Amino acid sequence: MSPATSALSHASDGAAIQQHAFAYRRSPDQDAATPACHPVVVVGAGPVGLSLAIDLAQRGQRVLLLDNDHRLSTGSRAICFAKRTLEIWDRLGVGDAMCAKGVEWNVGKVFFHDDLLYRFDLLPEPGHARPAFINLQQYYAEAYLAVRAAQLPNLEIRWHNTVAGCTQTADGVLLGIDTPEGRYSLQADYVAACDGSRSPLRALLGQESKGRVFRDRFLIADVKMAVDFPAERWFWFDPPFHPNQSVLLHRQPDGVWRIDFQLGWDADPEAEKQPERIKPRVDAMMRAALGREVPYELEWASVYTFACLRMDAFVHGRVFFAGDSAHGVSPFGARGANSGVQDAENLAWKLDLVLRGAAPRALLDSYGPEREYAADENILNSTRATDFITPKSAISRLFRDATLALAKDHPFARRIVNSGRLSVPATLRTSTLNTPDRDAFAGAMLPGAPAVDAPLASGGWLLRRLAGNGFAALVFGDDAEAASALAAVQQGSEGPLPVDVVRLPCSGLAAERYDARPGTVYLLRPDQHVCARWRAPTAADVSAALQKALQA
Repeated sequence: MSPATSALSHASDGAAIQQHAFAYRRSPDQDAATPACHPVVVVGAGPVGLSLAIDLAQRGQRVLLLDNDHRLSTGSRAICFAKRTLEIWDRLGVGDAMCAKGVEWNVGKVFFHDDLLYRFDLLPEPGHARPAFINLQQYYAEAYLAVRAAQLPNLEIRWHNTVAGCTQTADGVLLGIDTPEGRYSLQADYVAACDGSRSPLRALLGQESKGRVFRDRFLIADVKMAVDFPAERWFWFDPPFHPNQSVLLHRQPDGVWRIDFQLGWDADPEAEKQPERIKPRVDAMMRAALGREVPYELEWASVYTFACLRMDAFVHGRVFFAGDSAHGVSPFGARGANSGVQDAENLAWKLDLVLRGAAPRALLDSYGPEREYAADENILNSTRATDFITPKSAISRLFRDATLALAKDHPFARRIVNSGRLSVPATLRTSTLNTPDRDAFAGAMLPGAPAVDAPLASGGWLLRRLAGNGFAALVFGDDAEAASALAAVQQGSEGPLPVDVVRLPCSGLAAERYDARPGTVYLLRPDQHVCARWRAPTAADVSAALQKALQA
């Protein structure tokens, strides 16, 4: 670990982390007579790029991560990290640190005017290792990931390295890199563009994101204050302290509160970020909530516009787009960064197997359709939320307010209220890697679904037991049917890609959540998505499902 990263690991507050600077260092690649070759180059050291680089490095790949800056994020930015993201970060070795610092929450409340309409619980059942969400400023998330990256000897990060040229060749990608000491070139087998919503790599390839920009603006204010609000998501429609608009409140670590104020399309973004414009809004909110004003410090402010955009395709030859470079959604629902980390997980195992020669290049072609499907799902939910939060006509406003008025006493109306459908991982129902069911199952664990957690009878948690880098099989039961299923898995998975077998009883939460009977088997991909399931598989069934999941 470098001295700079070691100092980062001991930084105790958000201000120190945001001020932390990574040094530019000259690379031997800059003096090479011909461009140095790298298996994978990841561009962008945000949460998505760092997660992808760590995942690949943990799988044994040599990874180069380039970033055009030398600091972590400024301001809270993405703060709501979902259960599935935390489970991915558990596998990457940073989940405990994220959760120890973050503010855990499961409950949200929806208000109309000054009335509480209802509350909802995003994780109402017990038996999960992680909460529905934590709130954690993006700079903390990036700091934990950067420290973890520095622990991996096969992962190199180059700060102040800006990709300024990108040319696809017959067997790779030629990159031109600008540095404080001039430009150099390097060759990559594959490039992952995780370089944000204004993606320079997207522009270099002549691509663009298309979609819908909504005519409304919101102010983000990070306010540090001592108030005794619970760790819940509070959303107001048309509150008396901010009439005709909406407000969202989240608690963050360090006594910081994230407040989103709807402003309207005609608001001046620069003027609204000024403290003298923010203070009256915060004061009015505190008077309404507490009956008094409270002292506070303004830590950060930004104004954003709703937009739902995506590239037509996420794969362009040997260049893969992930996170905001590939798709963008409105922030209500926390679908941006969470979806991006899931992009990274989807791409990592496929790149790893192809680079090792354990799967054909055709496997990489599945990244685009799977994650484009997930992006479309997120964009649909985000668009619907935006249309409900910011009605565009008198009729739609009348419908929204009537729905809200009904929601206090009528549960059916609450299903229509949309203050942002909170992030959930996509079930990849249409994936070509899935083996369709031939047996009847109940529940949501169909092919394409992400595995769900459960406590193990022996102690610990199922998803942490599945934290390896390869395929896994859940075999339920301890009788003759289970023994036959186990033998089928062992025989059907013989070859260069061994399957990690997890034996589970036919009782308990895991059996309930997977609708298990004696002999039931679930085959899981390396990213913990179900790719096949059977009541009584044969060795041929298992072998065929593995080949299908590898596009072989």
